[in-house]
Amino acid sequence: MGNLTGKVAIISGSGRGIGRAIALKLASEGASIVVNDLDEDPAKETVATIEAAGGKAVACVGNVTAEDFGERFVKTAIDTFDGLDIIINNAGYTRDGVIQKQTDEQFQAMIDVHVTAPFRILRAAAEPIRLMAKQEAAEGREVIRKVVNISSMAGTNGNPGQVNYSSAKAALVGMTKTMSKEWGRFKVCVNCVAFGFIETRLTKANDDPETRIEIEGRTIQTGVPAQALDTFKSMIPLGRAGTAEEAAGSVYLLCQPESDYISGQVLLVGGGISF
Repeated sequence: MGNLTGKVAIISGSGRGIGRAIALKLASEGASIVVNDLDEDPAKETVATIEAAGGKAVACVGNVTAEDFGERFVKTAIDTFDGLDIIINNAGYTRDGVIQKQTDEQFQAMIDVHVTAPFRILRAAAEPIRLMAKQEAAEGREVIRKVVNISSMAGTNGNPGQVNYSSAKAALVGMTKTMSKEWGRFKVCVNCVAFGFIETRLTKANDDPETRIEIEGRTIQTGVPAQALDTFKSMIPLGRAGTAEEAAGSVYLLCQPESDYISGQVLLVGGGISF
């Protein structure tokens, strides 16, 4: 019996990287997982890994920026596992550039994936959560649900070359604090994790082929300038970047029962780094 046995979690962007690590961590604690990725193969691989370890998971493949994705994501959880207890808004990517070189489309793309997509997912979950909470209250039961929005220290502190990404991630902080107030009456704790330098394909040297990602037929260059990597890491008091598994651990902290009275908070996870 894990700490999350009987819980149902939806995790956007969970076919790879930090999202995958979150899915595996929550599944290891007993949660049933709805895995999402833009591409089918990573989503199915994560599902297979969870099932091979004795867990329960299903894939919901698709672009989180699609207008109908939020409804489909929530419906998959309810139809498959008959519930929804944990929402992790994790999907995203970067499209860096100083402001004078950024296009409207480049800026809007970050808003779409990091702000509008989480908004639609939470909106889709609102009525099911209200009805479940009403039923539980009528039965004299208290069920605590969790939302964890994944932000970044670029959103809490800013970062040169990321005015689009930083603006979007900052908006998630406002969304978190607002939803913690709106959904408190439904026994939902809404928190935010803001990551510093975590090792993923988005933080590799940008001359690494893995940092070029495909989004609906378009190649997007992500990553960090190779010459800047050592400088970034030297700023971290713990002396190294974090791992995806360590990032997942911080999300799990806000999903487990011991955090049932924590809401509206932003947890900085950066190895002690400050700006």
